[in-house]
Amino acid sequence: MSRDQLFLQTKFTYADSQDHRLPYDPDADVATQVRQSFASSLEHLQTGAIDSYVLHGPSRRHGLAQDDLDVWRAMEELHDAQKARYLGVSNVALDQLELLVAEARVKPMFVQNRCFARGAWDRDVRLFCRAHGIIYQGFSLLTANLAALRTRAFREIVLRTGKTPAQVVFRFAQQAGMLPLTGTTDPAHMREDLASDAFDLSGDDLHRMETIALA
Repeated sequence: MSRDQLFLQTKFTYADSQDHRLPYDPDADVATQVRQSFASSLEHLQTGAIDSYVLHGPSRRHGLAQDDLDVWRAMEELHDAQKARYLGVSNVALDQLELLVAEARVKPMFVQNRCFARGAWDRDVRLFCRAHGIIYQGFSLLTANLAALRTRAFREIVLRTGKTPAQVVFRFAQQAGMLPLTGTTDPAHMREDLASDAFDLSGDDLHRMETIALA
């Protein structure tokens, strides 16, 4: 497989969320940390550029700190240098995303959030993304929603479509405007997941999925 057949996405992560393999000097300013982390990613991925560079998450639960804006400015510099084709942000709340879009010179192309059925599948963030041309990447669609996937309503959809539970969830995500992410390393599961775009859920099934954990 050639490089142009791959879409490479990696992240900058603050030190308090990193493991022991810290790819930058923790005593450096955050802009320097971004540049050092990015260089480490290029080395490990053996490439000269990244397709999508993502801020792993803001440094606080609500609002944005100055560090977050400084990190984003450093990411914008990588974009300007054509080292990062697109920028994105992960684990972001609606108020934070609104602030980032208002402050950013290079707007995020991707939002990557853990997506919970009990939160209407992150509906408010998804709607904001749709209105601003941002691609919403949903992760943990299966593992974060085990209770919802055990409900009678979900089992009925699986039986009616004749598809696997994973395929139903991923097809729902696609039809709801998400780009579903999966971390499987099993080739059979990969083929199964890729086949989720070979059918459509009905309007009624989409509504039941949207509200499956809200009853």
